[in-house]
Amino acid sequence: MSWTEIVIEVALSDAETLSDALMDAGALSVSVEDADLGTAAEQPLFGEPGMEPKEAAWQRSRVVALAEVDADHDAIVNNAAKACGVAVPPYSLRPVAAQDWVRLTQSQFEPIHIGKNIWVVPSWHDAPDANGLILELDPGLAFGTGSHPTTRLCMEWLEIHVPLQKPQSVLDYGCGSGILAMVAKKLGSTATVIGVDIDPHAIDAARYNSERNHCDVAYYLPEDFSTKSPLQVFDTVVANILSGPLKLMAPMLCSRIAAGGSLTLSGVLAEQADDVIAAYAQWIPLTVWAEQDGWVALSGSLK
Repeated sequence: MSWTEIVIEVALSDAETLSDALMDAGALSVSVEDADLGTAAEQPLFGEPGMEPKEAAWQRSRVVALAEVDADHDAIVNNAAKACGVAVPPYSLRPVAAQDWVRLTQSQFEPIHIGKNIWVVPSWHDAPDANGLILELDPGLAFGTGSHPTTRLCMEWLEIHVPLQKPQSVLDYGCGSGILAMVAKKLGSTATVIGVDIDPHAIDAARYNSERNHCDVAYYLPEDFSTKSPLQVFDTVVANILSGPLKLMAPMLCSRIAAGGSLTLSGVLAEQADDVIAAYAQWIPLTVWAEQDGWVALSGSLK
């Protein structure tokens, strides 16, 4: 099947209302883009954490409505304009050729090589190195596929440190997809590995991913972790979240570190490192372990 896109440029104030009206008038879906995309006037909508614009919208918006190729496009636009109480706006049509959307989507995700020997491989690919540490992981709702610098930093820290010590217990707090917990398990940690996340969907995703990768990891929501986890303190605690929550959770995370254990944090921008280090200073000395693309991993050991 082929489709047609109805493209209308509108002011910021009209984009949401017109989008809803187009759906009511028969559009299959509607998206909104920056009308200045690709020009010097292009406006970034999402910045780094803590640096987002006050309003998540563009001054000049492009509303794109998807319709069937043989739909009455004039009627869709006319009826939407009437419902909004505005004059019929000028619009253009863009053909959308039929494609294998599944294959097209899959082609955007290739195996990711991390550290020395870790590969994150979507299920539709073969592992480039059969002797590597292979994680079969498809993009999903939960954060953590190895593509983001903060995830990579934590994985690289685990690859360097976990095999060099005795089998150790590991806590992945804010586990998302479970990727860090699975790395710890596959690196040879025969002790307990636990993942915790506030999002029930992340817990479901992490359990599913661990089953696929034959990793014996237990996952909990925070309220269940305190009452049901077989361990409450760990040799290694890793948390890849964001600097704000990390600072608030400093007392709790430090209370989960066993004597002589280590803590590794990421989700921290380089300019936020000093504040996070200060938040943890009374419990554990942290330093910047590594940096990638403006993000850092902090690490330290409990005396």
